[in-house]
Amino acid sequence: MSIALRGARVRYGPLEALHGVSLVAPGPGLTVLLGRNGSGRTTVLRALAGTVPLAAGAVVWDGADVTRLPAFERARRGLCLVPERRAVFGSLTVRENLELGAADLAAALDAYPPLEPLLPRRAGTLSGGEQRMLALSRALSARARVVLADEPAQGMSPAVAARTYALLGALDACVVIAEQRLPPALRERAGRTTYVHELRRGAVVFSGEATETAARIGGPPGSGAGRTGRGPRYGRRPPASG
Repeated sequence: MSIALRGARVRYGPLEALHGVSLVAPGPGLTVLLGRNGSGRTTVLRALAGTVPLAAGAVVWDGADVTRLPAFERARRGLCLVPERRAVFGSLTVRENLELGAADLAAALDAYPPLEPLLPRRAGTLSGGEQRMLALSRALSARARVVLADEPAQGMSPAVAARTYALLGALDACVVIAEQRLPPALRERAGRTTYVHELRRGAVVFSGEATETAARIGGPPGSGAGRTGRGPRYGRRPPASG
């Protein structure tokens, strides 16, 4: 199980956002796309999901080229995208949002029990953290084969954020999340490996395991401290199973 980009280029008008990006996210497992705003991490998620077209390159899912497969068909086959914004239907209630995407309402509420008293509320009236819980609860209970989440814990308390990463990391799926910095909860996970692809200006500058990042840059993972300016450094790449 894996999903990958091979030589992917994405353009927004005259601007190229991805410059021949190649990376693989193996599964079941968790892969983190690290990078500052404008690095291309969100565009990578959109390219994998099919919500932006490739100008060149390919999307490969479990060994099959799905580049020409539209986003709705990828979703039908088990791919779930949780964007950073507009991830819920604001005019619908929490219950209606869950019923649209969750295979099991009880399982969705088990993931985030604070949602239960909010079931009759309009999703648009929830706080940012509550909306993230709602969007993720659908993904967590949808039995998806691939889950793509852009800054999943944004707006959440530290305790709820830690629970979110634990839930995502425990899924029997290929999970790819985009973050500006590597969350502490994902640096070392007992019995499980977190893979990291760091992007800068639309290109991959590092691929390896999360445990390698701190030693590589000489500072907090994802901070960029300690770089010499001599070009990208590469760690061990995740297995290219797709």
